[in-house]
Amino acid sequence: MNPLSPEPDTSLSEDSVALEEEVLETRQAPVGIEQHGTRLDRALCVLVPEFSRSYLQQLLALGAVQLNQRVVEKAALKVKAGDQLRIEMRPTLQSQAFQPEPLPLDVVYEDEYLLVVNKAPGMVVHPAPGNWSGTLLNALLARDPKVAVVPRAGIVHRLDKDTSGLMVVARDRLTMDALVALIAARDVSRQYLALAHKPWLGARSCSVNRPIGRDPRNRLKMAVVDLAQHPGKAAQTDFALVSGCDEGALVHCTLHTGRTHQIRVHMASIGHPLVADGTYGGHPAAGMQRQALHAFRLAFVHPMTGKALEFQAKLPADMQTACESWGLALAP
Repeated sequence: MNPLSPEPDTSLSEDSVALEEEVLETRQAPVGIEQHGTRLDRALCVLVPEFSRSYLQQLLALGAVQLNQRVVEKAALKVKAGDQLRIEMRPTLQSQAFQPEPLPLDVVYEDEYLLVVNKAPGMVVHPAPGNWSGTLLNALLARDPKVAVVPRAGIVHRLDKDTSGLMVVARDRLTMDALVALIAARDVSRQYLALAHKPWLGARSCSVNRPIGRDPRNRLKMAVVDLAQHPGKAAQTDFALVSGCDEGALVHCTLHTGRTHQIRVHMASIGHPLVADGTYGGHPAAGMQRQALHAFRLAFVHPMTGKALEFQAKLPADMQTACESWGLALAP
């Protein structure tokens, strides 16, 4: 079978947070002797134990917390026994983000334990600043209400917003923990197709084994780093040429590790940035306006049933059109 052919995956700024008029609940209590000298956000965790410290820090930033009848916003402020705490349980954008939204999902497999989805390009996987709605998580909550009690609605790995393709999602906590363990043990096979700039020269295949960490010159990016000088983690990607031309190449990519932006960083490091990947040296070409990366194959042993599963997703229309415009074949 031709795997590429069609077949029957922070902190919030004040400007980004809208203050809510409605106060759902107010809680107040004195600081106990056990919390004397601790940080304010930790003392709030005792007062409101059912919410995360991250959520409570957001309420601090919203001006929803008073210490001895004065509004305070510094999470690291030290409190004393007997101090009076008062907190207004206002909703934040993050607290409202985990809501069901009836969004279209391409589900390629489903059973009682998990499902596999073919994520469309442009869909964010998880709510975050700038994308508090319209995410895969919102769609999963609408499709299967029981995943509301599963961390991150069962999402165990991610694809970048503009990367398309296959993802596995758990439907219960036991399955989620098992899938996380499979991924950590590198027992989930993930293969991608990338459209890259510049003609492919030399051997048709290569393995890049270079650690990845935060770019020391730009903390918003990742980079290949020297572990003797900068923090990072080991990262390995295998690349194989599918088809090439003067403008660029269609490349088969196999992940052995799962670092942030791994394929994008490793491709750029060997002189082949992805088409339209402006973050790592690419630019729009062949009609592509988003980074040309697609998770086309996903394979693993089902953690609950023991059945071997393999899924493939054809190239999305924009990448197929781009390959056609460059005269690239979709198979070697």
